Amino acid sequence: MSPFMKFFLFLYDSLQPSSWFVVQRHNLAAASDTNEVIVRSGIIGETVYIWKQTRIFVFIPILKFLVTLCLVMSFLLFIERVYMSIVVVFVKLLRRTPEKVHKWEALKDDDLELANTNYPMVLIQIPMYNEKEVCQLSIGAACRLSWPLDRMIVQVLDDSTDPASKELVNAECDKWARKGINIMSEIRDNRIGYKAGALKAGMMHNYVKQCEFVAIFDADFQPDPDFLERTIPFLIHNHEISLVQCRWKFVNANECLMTRMQEMSLNYHFLAEQESGSSIHSFFGFNGTAGVWRISALNEAGGWKDRTTVEDMDLAVRACLHGWKFVYVHNVEVKNELPSTFKAYRFQQHRWSCGPANLWRKMTMEILQNKKVSAWKKLYLIYNFFFIRKIVVHIFTFVFYCLILPTTVLFPELQVPKWATVYFPTTITLLNAIATPRSLHLLVFWILFENVMSMHRTKATFIGLLEAGRVNEWVVTEKLGDTLKSKLIAKAKTKLYTRFGQRLNWRELVVGLYIFFCGCYDFAYRGSYFYVYLFLQSCAFFVAGVGYIGTFVPTV
Repeated sequence: MSPFMKFFLFLYDSLQPSSWFVVQRHNLAAASDTNEVIVRSGIIGETVYIWKQTRIFVFIPILKFLVTLCLVMSFLLFIERVYMSIVVVFVKLLRRTPEKVHKWEALKDDDLELANTNYPMVLIQIPMYNEKEVCQLSIGAACRLSWPLDRMIVQVLDDSTDPASKELVNAECDKWARKGINIMSEIRDNRIGYKAGALKAGMMHNYVKQCEFVAIFDADFQPDPDFLERTIPFLIHNHEISLVQCRWKFVNANECLMTRMQEMSLNYHFLAEQESGSSIHSFFGFNGTAGVWRISALNEAGGWKDRTTVEDMDLAVRACLHGWKFVYVHNVEVKNELPSTFKAYRFQQHRWSCGPANLWRKMTMEILQNKKVSAWKKLYLIYNFFFIRKIVVHIFTFVFYCLILPTTVLFPELQVPKWATVYFPTTITLLNAIATPRSLHLLVFWILFENVMSMHRTKATFIGLLEAGRVNEWVVTEKLGDTLKSKLIAKAKTKLYTRFGQRLNWRELVVGLYIFFCGCYDFAYRGSYFYVYLFLQSCAFFVAGVGYIGTFVPTV
């Protein structure tokens, strides 16, 4: 037996919860010669003794504290998810649609093509940055909205730096202008404030003063022609409502497994979080697009601010603190595109996780000191909306499922109750799956994928809380439109090693190796069948680590 194997076996023995003297007696009996006994009782013995003391008095107390903390977070998260689900069930059973809860009357559609003062003036903003793949789709969809032509202004906020993108946007705007659409292409000479800066600059033009409402669509969003007809009446007949938010419908959900996973997560977000927030509190986070704002409420709340990467959520919270109410309309869908490359999705999730954490840090005292809303709504904003859904969920998912649970294999003293490892996670997962019934068979893949992404979300959350280096990083989510196939065909001969180098993600590989090691240890020495989960989860990290997830578009 080699010295390395002997040392490994001795170290394994030291990890067991048996006493020091039992371990020594076992080692002496197994020793084959005097030199081996001397080595074990000498340097290695002292090293193992130090390790055992450190393990007992340092690692185990710290890990037990982390386990307890995770159990508390698990309970809080479980209560939050069940609460939202109960609200949604009652809303559906009682058929409390927004049209029944709030006053809603269709506008008269006589002489739609003529000037009609019964129709309010609506501004339609489309912010974009180098969106040549999808800009024509979004501009065209906005210009096709069923609304009197003299009561609608389409404003394209083009911050593009790519000449090809600028040319496409200008050509599309000119095409619709010739058809009689009141369309404006506004170009800035800088990108200060990114999307928030563009939206703020767009609101400063004189022609905006005649508008009562503003509809916002990102560059890949394509509203149906009746979008304004179905949303504006909520604002006309209910003067306390400042925002109407509609649901996203994903045109490329079937493109790859990663887009199917995103569809499951976002469908749950709209069905549970937005629906419950709208029904109980008349508040939810604005999704930044596919919504209509009352301009007076937007201005009263302070307008667009670029202090975080979630300017939409920032505006929504400030409007809520001024007493305005929101309504979410689940049956109005707006088509859009999901990021289908892993790199684009990671950047998007960084912004969506870092921004809310940073906003929570900036606005907690402002919420507490506000005198226009009730203590109940303050509690909901700070605890439910921010702390549980934007902070706890990311940290808990990664720390508990990807670090603590694998580590319990190495430390038998750590006891995790079955309700935290089986009952609560199963319930939460099933509640999420209900939002996308067609993907029930992909549930296991979704769990593994969400655990992988929780690593990036946790990192981004801490960056936001601590205001570290990438706190204000804004990377526009890449949209592929219909160009994916042409790019793949054009670059079909790209060498494999080039692709592999572009795909490699070392963080996923490191976490995957640790979980795989824990799985091997459990398989070899404990036999609790927990290794099945550990091996599956490590494989998910390995797949993400080598970049074989999502679509891959070779660079030119």
